[in-house]
Amino acid sequence: MSGPDARGRRTWPVRLMRATAVLVLLDTLAQAALAGMFVTGDLDLLAWHSANADVLAALTLAQAAAAALLWRRLDGPRWPVAASIALTALISVQQGLGEARVLAAHIPLGMAVFGCATALVCWAFAYRPRPVPVTS
Repeated sequence: MSGPDARGRRTWPVRLMRATAVLVLLDTLAQAALAGMFVTGDLDLLAWHSANADVLAALTLAQAAAAALLWRRLDGPRWPVAASIALTALISVQQGLGEARVLAAHIPLGMAVFGCATALVCWAFAYRPRPVPVTS
């Protein structure tokens, strides 16, 4: 099969990875904004920050699944799967540190989460799957 239909079928895992990576990055940014507004005095936003951490955890799991699909279906690299799983683990650690109010570790780890999420978005948009070999 050739043409746009075959290409669309082949690239859907890439589009899924890009979408989930962007959602993770945007939600990470929302977490930082909620934390910043809480720190400046809006105490009600701590509950929002805590609830959004669960959303971010779910999004990182979805990103890990998307990375695994890209790896398995398109023979993509394995490291985005590992990075996405590590990011999911970091979010879990973040939640524990936040609940325990260990801000000396929670804030720097939040920066690391943001950096990792940014790197995965950059990679997802730069990644190009290998061409399908033409058979006759």
